[in-house]
Amino acid sequence: MTAIKSDIEEITAALTDFRDERDWAQFHNPKDLAAALSIEASELLECFLWKAHGEADEARVKEELADVFAFALLLAEHYKWDVKQIALEKIAKNAEKYPAHKARGSAKKYTEL
Repeated sequence: MTAIKSDIEEITAALTDFRDERDWAQFHNPKDLAAALSIEASELLECFLWKAHGEADEARVKEELADVFAFALLLAEHYKWDVKQIALEKIAKNAEKYPAHKARGSAKKYTEL
């Protein structure tokens, strides 16, 4: 077992323990977890709204980012997905869509490369 996987498992276990101690699993269906994830991502984005680059309150960014991670991990836990595996699969898929020799230094979508 890698350190990264054990860290993810430790965080997920802490989240599910916290959830279960409060009997909140009943509210954690995939739809509501996805909605909560989207809302938290919006709150993260709000940290940067109307600010110049670098002006965001880092403590608030950290807090909102933690919320994003929490709901993402709980959603993965619901489906019993291995977070490391699905992340690596997505990186491999993106590597095919965005070959380095075509995408380097470009912000174009893969269909425009």
